[in-house]
Amino acid sequence: MSTKHKRSELFNLLKRPIVTEKSTQLNELNQYVFEVVKEANKVELAKAFELAFPGRKVTHVRLAKIGPKTRRVGRKTGLIPARKKAIFSIEGDPIEILPGG
Repeated sequence: MSTKHKRSELFNLLKRPIVTEKSTQLNELNQYVFEVVKEANKVELAKAFELAFPGRKVTHVRLAKIGPKTRRVGRKTGLIPARKKAIFSIEGDPIEILPGG
């Protein structure tokens, strides 16, 4: 594979930042929470984060699998799909996930 193809695959590993009260508190400790692709491993995720946010070095990655949840609307039930989240500890300048936040 060419390096260009690998870079585009790495960009697709990070889906979106997770902004909750707990993740906002972790931001003060230079830790950031993202929803990621279920098949990704820690090494790939660290490279993807460093590529997405240049000038920062990932020191530690923690992963958590979140199982599917049952939801009900009226008489009908359904499932929210399973997902995976990663908590990145970084060195360097803090990042700003939300503009103006």
